[in-house]
Amino acid sequence: MLNRRADKLELLRIAEAVALEKSIDKELIIDSMESGIAKAAKSKFGSENDIMVQINRDNGDIGIFRKLIIVEKPMNLNIEIGLKEAINLSKENVEKKIGDEILQPLPSFDFGRIAAQTAKQVITYSVREAERERQYKDFVDKKDTILSGIVKRLEFGNVIVDLGGTEAIIQKSEMIPRENIKAGDRVKAYCLDVRREPRGQQIFLSRANHKFMEKLFIQEVPEIYDELIEIKSSSRDPGSRAKICVKAIDTSLDPVGACV
Repeated sequence: MLNRRADKLELLRIAEAVALEKSIDKELIIDSMESGIAKAAKSKFGSENDIMVQINRDNGDIGIFRKLIIVEKPMNLNIEIGLKEAINLSKENVEKKIGDEILQPLPSFDFGRIAAQTAKQVITYSVREAERERQYKDFVDKKDTILSGIVKRLEFGNVIVDLGGTEAIIQKSEMIPRENIKAGDRVKAYCLDVRREPRGQQIFLSRANHKFMEKLFIQEVPEIYDELIEIKSSSRDPGSRAKICVKAIDTSLDPVGACV
């Protein structure tokens, strides 16, 4: 599998396609492929070997190597090598000394069923983790802002919102009482928090928080957006009443504050 040119080029095409689809760095995809192939190579050459794989980013050539430490008297030939043997292995090792690491080229091989499955699992896991990290970084800076999405489903009183590629949750306690929301509705909500979780980032939204009202005022009132008027405080009984106090901070406006 790994010794045919078509397969090598296909690896690069797959990396580009996945990187584009998942909006993550192509280099991360290729790194995960190297890890997956290294995992499969260990099942071929022995798990006691320290295997490293290098994929040429231009032509897809795959190099499989065993890492060896130069020692005076090798005891474990899977991880150690004598200085003389290292020099015989490659002239590039002439300047190496005791304690240095060298790479011993290993022959390419065809994946067996188990090795191929192992490589696939490693690649899939690495891509999933990279995608989660990208999503977290995309949304962590959106905390304390208003987000808009489509209601995907309702679960035990909580609302799951599709933000476009990722999901957020409006917990029952953060909903406006008696508000009738159903799947397919477009909603706006205040981003309370973005957390890293083992299963990926968790985005918590609120439609009841008093900050939601303040952010809406900032969006809808030009004087507040332009910082001519400052919001001093706000309070809210969701679905019933709300109060917001503002103060003019531009000398051309009425300096007296007001509450509405």
